[in-house]
Amino acid sequence: MDSGSLADIDDEYEKLVIGMNPPRVTVDNTSSSRATLVKVDSANKHGSLLEVVQVLNDLNLTVRRAYITSDGEWFMDVFHVVDQDGNKIYSSEVIDRIQQSLGARTFSFQPLKRLVGVQASAEHTTIELIGRDRPGLLSEIFAVLTDLKCNIVASEVWTHNLRMASLVYITDEATGLPIDDPDRLAKIKHLLRYVLKGNRDNQSAKTAISFGATHTERRLHQMMYADRDYDRDDMDGEEALIYQSKLLVTVENCTDKGYTVVNMRCKDRPKLLFDAVCTLTDMQYVVYHATVIAEGPEAYQEYYIRHIDGSPISSEGERQRLVLCLEAAIRRRNIEGVRLELCCEDRIGLLADVTRIFRENGLVVKQAEVSTRGSQAANAFYVVDVSGNQVRSQTIEAVRNEIGQTILHVKDDMYPSSSSQDAGKFSFGNLFRSRSEKFLYNLGLIRSCS
Repeated sequence: MDSGSLADIDDEYEKLVIGMNPPRVTVDNTSSSRATLVKVDSANKHGSLLEVVQVLNDLNLTVRRAYITSDGEWFMDVFHVVDQDGNKIYSSEVIDRIQQSLGARTFSFQPLKRLVGVQASAEHTTIELIGRDRPGLLSEIFAVLTDLKCNIVASEVWTHNLRMASLVYITDEATGLPIDDPDRLAKIKHLLRYVLKGNRDNQSAKTAISFGATHTERRLHQMMYADRDYDRDDMDGEEALIYQSKLLVTVENCTDKGYTVVNMRCKDRPKLLFDAVCTLTDMQYVVYHATVIAEGPEAYQEYYIRHIDGSPISSEGERQRLVLCLEAAIRRRNIEGVRLELCCEDRIGLLADVTRIFRENGLVVKQAEVSTRGSQAANAFYVVDVSGNQVRSQTIEAVRNEIGQTILHVKDDMYPSSSSQDAGKFSFGNLFRSRSEKFLYNLGLIRSCS
């Protein structure tokens, strides 16, 4: 019997076990005064924990505490969750969604569809991009897509350790339908790969086209992991020390119990649990027990893990690699810079125009979350200056004046105050405009670079 047939039998067996032992999901608002308890009991399979955490993540719930055990063929998880404002979950609609999403009818864990996290395959074409990060890269990508008559429905962009990964969801500008013409897709891939290569990245710039549904955040983790963004070869000694500050990851073997124990301590932030569990799962580790505490400024996570075959980590090299990969998973989504929120009527070319203005004013996008809600664009960008420092208030106000004070907002109005030293400095805008327009002219995407 071949391995494919064996895999099919295993899948059918898992379905049978789950069918005979459907998940029990309980939402408890009485046991704790500070959080809602979500309890999930079910037959176990590899990836079950990630799928549960993924559902909570997609519902925008914050996990304050978690107690996880999955020895044998059964797992029992308890999550203490709050909403984005730190309150318990009293909404009957949200409680119903938790139970339905984690319950028997949907325990295959098809993730909830939302504007950025998951996109239905019938609605768009998905483009995956990976390459070396540089100032103005996102602007060039959006400009190419706009010129090729592609409407950008949604996108998410991560940068880490000089690398950039992005998922972009597009439709045809004229029809609003997915693009499936092979010649047109080949042209899109060719030009985007050309943009990603720039002058330095001839080896690792990659593009891919897909049509199946995907979970954006998990796929971005997979893309950056495959791109080895956890390597620190490009960092000097000082950068590596800064990289490791306020983040502690240890991996040790518990020989008497046959587990490898992973301990993580770092500054708390949303989706931290998802990022750690996603990395462990995609690296083919099984979480048997775990404790998560994130009720203050710091988060503590402890995992008892083994390989899928039941063995603990056996080499120092593997231990070090797991430490690096978990550190990278945490760092990828650590917020850098000023958050700019763009809320306005959506139109073709909006993102190309906005990111061009960012580039012309010397702003570098470190992360981006792009979505469309009906006819409205709801976008968020985290920006720094070209040196990686906080952007000065004069620059922010100049950008807002150009884009529109009423549609571009600074989250919580958090950016450094200006200083008189800004006066007389040269403009980054002209520098980036000149270089980028010359680049696009060479691609044949604009008529003139003057």
